[in-house]
Order: sequence, then C-alpha cells, then structure tokens
Amino acid sequence: MAKLRGAFTALITPMLPNGELDYEGYRSLLRYQLDNGITGLLPLGTTGETPTLKEVGEEDTLIDIAVEEVTAYRKKQNREIPLIIGAGSNNTDEAIRYVTRARDKGADYALVVSPYYNKPSDEGIFRHYEAISKIGIPILVYNIAGRTGKNISTALLQRIAELPNIAGVKEASGDINQMMDVISTIARKKKDFCVLSGDDGLTLPLIAAGGDGIISVVSNLAPAEVTKLTMAALEGDMDTARDMHYRLMPFFKAAFCDGNPTSIKYAMNYKGLPAGSLRLPLVEANDNAKKTIQAALAECGL
Repeated sequence: MAKLRGAFTALITPMLPNGELDYEGYRSLLRYQLDNGITGLLPLGTTGETPTLKEVGEEDTLIDIAVEEVTAYRKKQNREIPLIIGAGSNNTDEAIRYVTRARDKGADYALVVSPYYNKPSDEGIFRHYEAISKIGIPILVYNIAGRTGKNISTALLQRIAELPNIAGVKEASGDINQMMDVISTIARKKKDFCVLSGDDGLTLPLIAAGGDGIISVVSNLAPAEVTKLTMAALEGDMDTARDMHYRLMPFFKAAFCDGNPTSIKYAMNYKGLPAGSLRLPLVEANDNAKKTIQAALAECGL
C-alpha cells in the first residue's frame, strides 16, 4: 500500500433505541462517507464504542460489512479506499488476535493503540508493537495519552518505527511540538512513514508542518468538508484550507464538548443521520451540550 495521506473517518457505530447495533444504518453511513469523497475509513476505533461491542458477532459483522462496501466501491469507482481496522488492546495476546482478524478479513491497515490502564514501561510498549509487527499487515501506532495514561515519546516511536510493517502514527497527544518532532526525527527520514492527526482542530497546522492528514471524528457528519480542508492543505492551497479550517472550527470544539462519541452522535442524530443511542457507561449528551452543538452546526453551515 502507498503511504497514507488524506482524511480518514473514525466511524461511529450506529445503535437502535434498544442498544442493539443498527447494521443497515452502518451500511448507509459507509455509503455516505464513500459518496462524499472520504479518503479512507476506520471502523472499530474508540469513536466506534469498541469497549462495549461484542467481539464475536458484532465486531466481526461490522468488519465484514465495511470490507464488502469498500470492495464494491473500489470496483465501481476504480478508486483506492484504505480500510483501517481498530485492533488495539492492553493485552498483547488479545491485540495479536485482533490484528490477525483484521488481516484475515481483508483490511489494509490495523490501528493499534498503546496499551492502556496497565501503563507498561517504554520497553514493554516496544515489545508490544514488536510482537504485533510480525503479523504481516501495516500497523498504525495510536498515541493518545489522555486515554492510555502514557505518552509514546518521539524516542520510543523512533524505535517502533524501525520494526517491520509499521506504517505510521495517529498522533493524538494534542501537542503540536511533539508532532513536529515526530516529523523531523522520523517521517522526514523514513519517507513511507505517515503522521496523521488524531485531533480535528490540528489538521491544518499538522499538514502545514509536514504531516499527512487526519483520522477524523467530525467527518462522520461532514466528510466532504473535512476532505476538502485536508486535500487543499496537502496540495498547498492554503487559502482554501484556512477558509475551511476557520469555517469548521466551532464544530471542531463542539464535537467533543460532552465527550466522544456522545457529542458527534447527537450531532448526527440532530441532522438526520443514523447514529442512534449509546451503550453504558456512555449516555446521551446533556442539554447544555446539545445547545452548544446546535449553535456550532448553524455557525458552520452544516
């Protein structure tokens, strides 16, 4: 596969009022993304509520539907659509099983989060990725200290990047200086290593610094707009990219005002897209958040 560049949607998982998965709604969301020009798709990330999904049955079915829809679209449009499957765990054996499943079901990449909760040492994190790198599918490292409790330093990522099948990083540290260090230290020397933002609001500054795009939450609702911003920036059309950035900025903030995916699911439901309910411990957005989201959507013209 070529180096990943562009806008990739971290898909929500639509649910029915009774908490069961809405597979037809999911299929329609996949088609909505593809028809609106998104570069690629990421099911089974945290935005997809994977902590509360059943591995056998639900997750398997979501992957199968995504592979089916992406494969059909590729054949019809003759356009590559990278399919990235979330496959992380804080149990290395379990992560190996998830990554192997992604490979065997036909995914192009696996997104593997740094082990959370048990907070291993740098050596433990390295060995985690070392074990996973042997499976034979390109791996995106997912660095998000806010959810894992431990940042992957640039020095550690540099070690991980030398392992086989490490394709890049989803950088959600929120620290643009760290992202620039990653680009300077790793990506500028290892040309096939991609650096993708994990924060919608940092898409433009990261690309301006030499990054490769975004794994986006906001694109669940606005795939065409996020793709336009991202591709304009990647193509050097900074006037268009800045215009789109500042147009969407109110929603970049509002889409996380009551957590993720609580906020984006409310926004999608409000705009008539099949997002549906959430599973405990996540609950519906509060009234203040709903007002904030509605105001941001109006301000952005979404």
